[in-house]
Amino acid sequence: MNIATNEPVPRPGILDIAAYVPGKEHAPGVARVFKLSSNETPLGPSPKAIEAFRQAAGNLELYPDGQALALREAIASVHGLNVANIMCGNGSDELLGLLCHVYLGAGDEAIITEHGFLVYKIQIMGAGAMPVVVKEKDCAVDVDAILAAVTDKTKMVFIANPGNPTGTYVPVADIRRLHAGLPKHVILVLDAAYAEYVRKNDYEAGLELVSSNRNVVMTRTFSKVYGLAALRIGWMYGPAGILDALNRVRGPFNMNAPAIAAGAAAIRDQAFVEQAVEHNLLWVGKLTHAFEQLGLTVTPSVANFVLIHFPDIDGKRATDADAFLTSRGYILRAVKGYGFPNALRMTVGSEEANRGVIETLGEFMGREGKSA
Repeated sequence: MNIATNEPVPRPGILDIAAYVPGKEHAPGVARVFKLSSNETPLGPSPKAIEAFRQAAGNLELYPDGQALALREAIASVHGLNVANIMCGNGSDELLGLLCHVYLGAGDEAIITEHGFLVYKIQIMGAGAMPVVVKEKDCAVDVDAILAAVTDKTKMVFIANPGNPTGTYVPVADIRRLHAGLPKHVILVLDAAYAEYVRKNDYEAGLELVSSNRNVVMTRTFSKVYGLAALRIGWMYGPAGILDALNRVRGPFNMNAPAIAAGAAAIRDQAFVEQAVEHNLLWVGKLTHAFEQLGLTVTPSVANFVLIHFPDIDGKRATDADAFLTSRGYILRAVKGYGFPNALRMTVGSEEANRGVIETLGEFMGREGKSA
Protein backbone atom coordinates (compact mmCIF):
# COMPACT_ATOMS: atom_id res chain seq x y z
CA MET A 1 0.00 0.00 0.00
CA ASN A 2 1.39 3.35 -1.06
CA ILE A 3 0.96 6.22 1.36
CA ALA A 4 1.36 9.69 -0.07
CA THR A 5 3.65 11.98 1.92
CA ASN A 6 4.79 15.56 1.55
CA GLU A 7 8.50 14.72 1.72
CA PRO A 8 10.93 11.88 1.03
CA VAL A 9 10.88 9.13 3.66
CA PRO A 10 13.99 7.10 4.55
CA ARG A 11 13.63 3.34 4.56
CA PRO A 12 12.41 1.68 7.77
CA GLY A 13 14.91 1.61 10.61
CA ILE A 14 17.05 4.58 9.60
CA LEU A 15 15.34 7.06 11.92
CA ASP A 16 15.72 4.57 14.78
CA ILE A 17 19.49 5.05 14.65
CA ALA A 18 20.99 7.32 17.30
CA ALA A 19 23.48 9.56 15.50
CA TYR A 20 27.09 9.41 16.67
CA VAL A 21 28.01 12.28 18.98
CA PRO A 22 31.75 13.05 19.11
CA GLY A 23 33.55 14.34 22.17
CA LYS A 24 33.07 18.03 22.85
CA GLU A 25 35.80 20.47 21.86
CA HIS A 26 34.97 23.79 23.48
CA ALA A 27 34.78 25.30 26.95
CA PRO A 28 32.85 28.56 26.58
CA GLY A 29 34.44 31.49 28.36
CA VAL A 30 37.71 29.68 29.04
CA ALA A 31 40.80 31.26 27.51
CA ARG A 32 42.90 28.12 27.20
CA VAL A 33 41.46 24.69 26.49
CA PHE A 34 43.05 21.24 26.71
CA LYS A 35 41.03 18.86 24.55
CA LEU A 36 41.31 15.37 26.05
CA SER A 37 38.08 13.93 24.69
CA SER A 38 38.98 12.31 21.35
CA ASN A 39 42.08 10.17 22.01
CA GLU A 40 44.33 12.34 19.87
CA THR A 41 48.08 12.08 20.41
CA PRO A 42 49.69 15.05 22.20
CA LEU A 43 52.84 14.64 20.09
CA GLY A 44 51.04 15.38 16.83
CA PRO A 45 52.15 13.80 13.53
CA SER A 46 55.65 12.95 12.39
CA PRO A 47 57.48 15.92 10.81
CA LYS A 48 58.05 13.61 7.83
CA ALA A 49 54.31 13.21 7.41
CA ILE A 50 53.81 16.98 7.52
CA GLU A 51 56.44 17.48 4.83
CA ALA A 52 54.87 14.81 2.62
CA PHE A 53 51.50 16.52 3.02
CA ARG A 54 52.98 19.88 1.98
CA GLN A 55 54.60 18.41 -1.10
CA ALA A 56 51.34 16.75 -2.15
CA ALA A 57 49.59 20.12 -1.94
CA GLY A 58 51.39 21.15 -5.11
CA ASN A 59 49.27 18.82 -7.25
CA LEU A 60 45.74 19.29 -5.98
CA GLU A 61 44.34 19.47 -9.51
CA LEU A 62 45.10 15.78 -10.04
CA TYR A 63 42.95 12.85 -8.95
CA PRO A 64 44.57 10.67 -6.30
CA ASP A 65 45.66 7.11 -6.96
CA GLY A 66 42.41 5.18 -6.58
CA GLN A 67 44.32 2.17 -5.25
CA ALA A 68 46.36 4.17 -2.69
CA LEU A 69 49.31 2.02 -3.73
CA ALA A 70 52.04 4.11 -2.08
CA LEU A 71 50.26 3.89 1.27
CA ARG A 72 49.46 0.20 0.92
CA GLU A 73 53.08 -0.54 0.03
CA ALA A 74 54.31 1.39 3.07
CA ILE A 75 51.93 -0.50 5.35
CA ALA A 76 52.94 -3.81 3.82
CA SER A 77 56.63 -3.01 4.22
CA VAL A 78 56.36 -2.05 7.89
CA HIS A 79 54.13 -4.96 8.90
CA GLY A 80 55.46 -7.63 6.51
CA LEU A 81 52.15 -8.09 4.69
CA ASN A 82 50.94 -8.84 1.19
CA VAL A 83 49.94 -5.58 -0.52
CA ALA A 84 47.03 -7.32 -2.24
CA ASN A 85 45.38 -8.02 1.11
CA ILE A 86 45.39 -4.36 2.23
CA MET A 87 42.61 -1.87 1.58
CA CYS A 88 42.76 1.77 2.60
CA GLY A 89 39.82 4.01 3.36
CA ASN A 90 38.54 7.32 4.58
CA GLY A 91 39.18 6.36 8.19
CA SER A 92 38.50 2.86 9.47
CA ASP A 93 34.87 4.01 9.87
CA GLU A 94 34.42 3.83 6.09
CA LEU A 95 35.80 0.30 5.98
CA LEU A 96 33.55 -0.86 8.82
CA GLY A 97 30.62 0.65 6.95
CA LEU A 98 31.57 -1.14 3.73
CA LEU A 99 31.68 -4.47 5.54
CA CYS A 100 28.15 -3.95 6.83
CA HIS A 101 26.88 -2.66 3.49
CA VAL A 102 28.21 -5.67 1.61
CA TYR A 103 27.64 -8.52 4.08
CA LEU A 104 24.58 -7.53 6.12
CA GLY A 105 20.95 -7.04 5.26
CA ALA A 106 17.41 -7.39 6.56
CA GLY A 107 17.03 -10.45 8.77
CA ASP A 108 20.75 -10.68 9.59
CA GLU A 109 22.32 -10.20 13.01
CA ALA A 110 25.71 -8.82 14.01
CA ILE A 111 27.12 -9.16 17.51
CA ILE A 112 28.62 -6.24 19.39
CA THR A 113 29.58 -5.84 23.04
CA GLU A 114 27.83 -3.50 25.46
CA HIS A 115 30.71 -1.02 25.71
CA GLY A 116 31.86 -1.36 22.09
CA PHE A 117 32.48 1.48 19.63
CA LEU A 118 29.14 3.14 18.84
CA VAL A 119 29.84 3.20 15.09
CA TYR A 120 29.36 -0.59 14.93
CA LYS A 121 25.71 -0.33 15.91
CA ILE A 122 25.13 2.61 13.58
CA GLN A 123 26.56 0.78 10.56
CA ILE A 124 24.76 -2.48 11.35
CA MET A 125 21.42 -0.72 11.60
CA GLY A 126 22.22 1.36 8.54
CA ALA A 127 22.55 -1.88 6.57
CA GLY A 128 19.12 -2.98 7.76
CA ALA A 129 20.45 -5.68 10.09
CA MET A 130 19.92 -6.21 13.81
CA PRO A 131 22.68 -5.47 16.36
CA VAL A 132 22.84 -8.05 19.14
CA VAL A 133 24.41 -6.53 22.25
CA VAL A 134 26.35 -8.90 24.51
CA LYS A 135 27.30 -8.08 28.09
CA GLU A 136 30.94 -7.52 28.98
CA LYS A 137 32.58 -8.77 32.17
CA ASP A 138 34.56 -6.37 34.35
CA CYS A 139 34.73 -3.85 31.45
CA ALA A 140 36.23 -6.51 29.16
CA VAL A 141 34.93 -8.56 26.25
CA ASP A 142 33.39 -11.89 27.35
CA VAL A 143 34.17 -14.47 24.67
CA ASP A 144 31.84 -17.10 26.12
CA ALA A 145 28.94 -14.62 26.16
CA ILE A 146 29.57 -13.81 22.50
CA LEU A 147 29.63 -17.47 21.48
CA ALA A 148 26.41 -18.07 23.40
CA ALA A 149 24.74 -15.26 21.42
CA VAL A 150 25.51 -16.74 17.98
CA THR A 151 22.44 -17.89 16.05
CA ASP A 152 21.75 -18.99 12.50
CA LYS A 153 21.12 -15.30 11.74
CA THR A 154 24.58 -14.16 12.88
CA LYS A 155 26.72 -12.87 10.02
CA MET A 156 29.32 -10.72 11.76
CA VAL A 157 31.01 -10.21 15.15
CA PHE A 158 32.72 -6.91 16.05
CA ILE A 159 35.53 -6.81 18.61
CA ALA A 160 37.40 -3.62 19.51
CA ASN A 161 40.75 -4.82 20.79
CA PRO A 162 41.79 -2.83 22.81
CA GLY A 163 38.33 -1.63 23.69
CA ASN A 164 37.07 1.93 23.66
CA PRO A 165 36.23 3.50 26.11
CA THR A 166 37.43 0.80 28.50
CA GLY A 167 41.07 0.43 27.40
CA THR A 168 40.96 -3.29 28.21
CA TYR A 169 42.13 -5.97 25.79
CA VAL A 170 41.38 -9.56 24.79
CA PRO A 171 44.39 -11.95 24.93
CA VAL A 172 45.19 -13.68 21.65
CA ALA A 173 44.29 -17.11 23.06
CA ASP A 174 40.74 -15.90 23.70
CA ILE A 175 40.50 -14.29 20.27
CA ARG A 176 41.52 -17.59 18.69
CA ARG A 177 39.02 -19.47 20.82
CA LEU A 178 36.32 -17.04 19.75
CA HIS A 179 37.15 -17.51 16.10
CA ALA A 180 37.25 -21.30 16.42
CA GLY A 181 33.73 -21.25 17.86
CA LEU A 182 32.23 -19.19 15.04
CA PRO A 183 30.62 -20.69 11.92
CA LYS A 184 32.83 -20.33 8.84
CA HIS A 185 30.43 -17.91 7.15
CA VAL A 186 30.52 -15.44 10.07
CA ILE A 187 33.02 -12.60 9.69
CA LEU A 188 35.09 -11.74 12.76
CA VAL A 189 35.99 -8.03 12.65
CA LEU A 190 38.99 -7.12 14.80
CA ASP A 191 39.13 -3.35 15.26
CA ALA A 192 42.70 -2.69 16.37
CA ALA A 193 42.63 1.12 16.35
CA TYR A 194 44.84 1.30 19.46
CA ALA A 195 47.09 -1.69 18.74
CA GLU A 196 50.29 0.35 18.50
CA TYR A 197 50.00 1.34 22.16
CA VAL A 198 49.74 -2.20 23.53
CA ARG A 199 52.83 -3.69 25.13
CA LYS A 200 51.53 -7.05 26.36
CA ASN A 201 53.06 -10.41 25.46
CA ASP A 202 49.68 -12.10 25.10
CA TYR A 203 48.24 -9.52 22.69
CA GLU A 204 48.06 -9.71 18.89
CA ALA A 205 46.31 -7.23 16.65
CA GLY A 206 45.01 -9.98 14.35
CA LEU A 207 47.48 -10.18 11.47
CA GLU A 208 48.22 -13.89 11.86
CA LEU A 209 44.57 -14.83 12.27
CA VAL A 210 43.66 -12.96 9.10
CA SER A 211 46.49 -14.58 7.15
CA SER A 212 45.33 -18.10 7.94
CA ASN A 213 41.55 -17.71 7.57
CA ARG A 214 38.91 -16.54 5.11
CA ASN A 215 36.48 -14.99 7.59
CA VAL A 216 38.62 -12.59 9.66
CA VAL A 217 39.46 -8.96 8.94
CA MET A 218 41.48 -6.46 10.94
CA THR A 219 41.04 -2.70 10.76
CA ARG A 220 43.56 -0.06 11.85
CA THR A 221 43.75 3.73 11.85
CA PHE A 222 46.21 6.58 11.45
CA SER A 223 44.08 8.82 13.68
CA LYS A 224 45.63 7.78 17.00
CA VAL A 225 49.35 7.13 17.45
CA TYR A 226 50.20 8.52 13.99
CA GLY A 227 48.49 11.84 14.73
CA LEU A 228 46.70 12.14 11.38
CA ALA A 229 43.07 12.29 12.56
CA ALA A 230 42.37 15.33 10.36
CA LEU A 231 43.22 13.35 7.21
CA ARG A 232 40.92 10.37 7.92
CA ILE A 233 43.15 7.41 7.04
CA GLY A 234 42.20 3.85 7.86
CA TRP A 235 43.26 0.46 6.55
CA MET A 236 42.05 -3.10 6.52
CA TYR A 237 43.92 -6.37 6.27
CA GLY A 238 41.67 -9.13 5.00
CA PRO A 239 41.20 -12.22 2.84
CA ALA A 240 41.20 -11.77 -0.94
CA GLY A 241 37.52 -12.76 -1.26
CA ILE A 242 36.29 -10.15 1.22
CA LEU A 243 38.46 -7.37 -0.23
CA ASP A 244 37.30 -8.24 -3.74
CA ALA A 245 33.68 -7.81 -2.66
CA LEU A 246 34.35 -4.51 -0.88
CA ASN A 247 36.33 -3.09 -3.78
CA ARG A 248 33.31 -3.56 -6.04
CA VAL A 249 31.36 -0.94 -4.09
CA ARG A 250 34.15 1.19 -2.62
CA GLY A 251 34.32 4.74 -3.94
CA PRO A 252 36.89 4.89 -6.77
CA PHE A 253 38.80 7.77 -5.15
CA ASN A 254 37.96 7.29 -1.49
CA MET A 255 41.25 8.71 -0.25
CA ASN A 256 42.82 12.06 -1.07
CA ALA A 257 46.38 12.42 -2.34
CA PRO A 258 47.80 14.39 0.63
CA ALA A 259 46.44 11.73 3.00
CA ILE A 260 48.05 8.94 0.99
CA ALA A 261 51.40 10.73 1.00
CA ALA A 262 51.30 11.72 4.66
CA GLY A 263 50.18 8.27 5.76
CA ALA A 264 52.98 6.55 3.87
CA ALA A 265 55.57 8.87 5.43
CA ALA A 266 54.08 8.52 8.92
CA ILE A 267 54.10 4.73 9.04
CA ARG A 268 57.69 4.57 7.84
CA ASP A 269 58.79 6.86 10.70
CA GLN A 270 58.57 4.21 13.41
CA ALA A 271 61.10 6.05 15.59
CA PHE A 272 58.57 8.85 16.02
CA VAL A 273 55.86 6.32 16.80
CA GLU A 274 57.99 4.86 19.59
CA GLN A 275 58.32 8.32 21.16
CA ALA A 276 54.53 8.61 21.25
CA VAL A 277 54.15 5.13 22.73
CA GLU A 278 56.76 5.75 25.44
CA HIS A 279 55.08 9.02 26.43
CA ASN A 280 51.79 7.18 26.64
CA LEU A 281 53.08 4.28 28.71
CA LEU A 282 54.62 6.68 31.20
CA TRP A 283 51.49 8.77 31.65
CA VAL A 284 48.90 6.00 31.70
CA GLY A 285 50.69 4.72 34.78
CA LYS A 286 51.08 8.15 36.37
CA LEU A 287 47.47 9.15 35.75
CA THR A 288 46.09 5.87 37.02
CA HIS A 289 48.10 6.09 40.23
CA ALA A 290 47.23 9.75 40.82
CA PHE A 291 43.50 9.27 40.30
CA GLU A 292 43.42 6.21 42.54
CA GLN A 293 45.16 8.27 45.23
CA LEU A 294 42.20 10.65 45.02
CA GLY A 295 39.79 7.82 45.78
CA LEU A 296 38.68 7.29 42.19
CA THR A 297 38.55 3.97 40.34
CA VAL A 298 40.39 3.59 37.03
CA THR A 299 39.88 0.69 34.64
CA PRO A 300 43.34 -0.73 33.74
CA SER A 301 44.13 0.55 30.24
CA VAL A 302 46.54 -0.51 27.50
CA ALA A 303 45.41 2.29 25.16
CA ASN A 304 46.03 6.06 25.09
CA PHE A 305 43.25 6.93 27.51
CA VAL A 306 41.94 6.04 30.95
CA LEU A 307 38.37 5.42 32.07
CA ILE A 308 37.77 7.15 35.41
CA HIS A 309 34.85 6.04 37.59
CA PHE A 310 33.39 8.48 40.11
CA PRO A 311 31.64 7.79 43.43
CA ASP A 312 27.86 7.68 43.56
CA ILE A 313 27.73 10.72 45.82
CA ASP A 314 25.83 13.97 45.29
CA GLY A 315 28.16 16.59 43.90
CA LYS A 316 30.94 14.10 43.14
CA ARG A 317 29.47 12.24 40.18
CA ALA A 318 30.90 12.22 36.66
CA THR A 319 28.54 14.94 35.43
CA ASP A 320 29.69 17.20 38.26
CA ALA A 321 33.35 16.45 37.56
CA ASP A 322 32.83 17.08 33.85
CA ALA A 323 31.36 20.51 34.50
CA PHE A 324 34.11 21.39 36.99
CA LEU A 325 36.90 20.29 34.64
CA THR A 326 35.35 22.09 31.66
CA SER A 327 35.14 25.31 33.66
CA ARG A 328 38.92 25.07 34.09
CA GLY A 329 39.56 24.29 30.41
CA TYR A 330 40.00 20.50 30.65
CA ILE A 331 37.65 18.70 28.26
CA LEU A 332 37.20 14.99 28.92
CA ARG A 333 34.70 12.59 27.33
CA ALA A 334 31.39 11.75 28.95
CA VAL A 335 30.64 8.10 28.18
CA LYS A 336 27.03 7.65 29.20
CA GLY A 337 26.27 6.51 25.64
CA TYR A 338 28.76 3.69 26.11
CA GLY A 339 27.02 2.40 29.22
CA PHE A 340 29.07 4.32 31.80
CA PRO A 341 26.83 7.08 33.20
CA ASN A 342 29.19 7.76 36.10
CA ALA A 343 32.56 7.78 34.37
CA LEU A 344 34.72 10.02 32.19
CA ARG A 345 37.29 8.97 29.62
CA MET A 346 40.49 10.99 29.57
CA THR A 347 42.91 10.98 26.69
CA VAL A 348 46.56 10.96 27.71
CA GLY A 349 47.68 14.48 26.90
CA SER A 350 50.81 16.55 27.24
CA GLU A 351 52.59 16.67 30.58
CA GLU A 352 51.07 20.08 31.24
CA ALA A 353 47.55 18.87 30.47
CA ASN A 354 47.93 15.69 32.50
CA ARG A 355 49.24 17.47 35.58
CA GLY A 356 46.49 20.05 35.24
CA VAL A 357 43.77 17.39 35.28
CA ILE A 358 45.33 15.71 38.32
CA GLU A 359 45.40 18.99 40.19
CA THR A 360 41.89 19.98 39.13
CA LEU A 361 40.36 16.62 40.03
CA GLY A 362 42.18 16.80 43.35
CA GLU A 363 40.46 20.10 44.01
CA PHE A 364 37.14 18.65 42.87
CA MET A 365 37.44 15.67 45.18
CA GLY A 366 38.37 17.93 48.10
CA ARG A 367 41.98 16.82 48.22
CA GLU A 368 45.20 18.17 46.81
CA GLY A 369 46.17 16.55 43.53
CA LYS A 370 49.32 14.61 44.28
CA SER A 371 52.12 15.33 41.85
CA ALA A 372 52.66 12.60 39.29
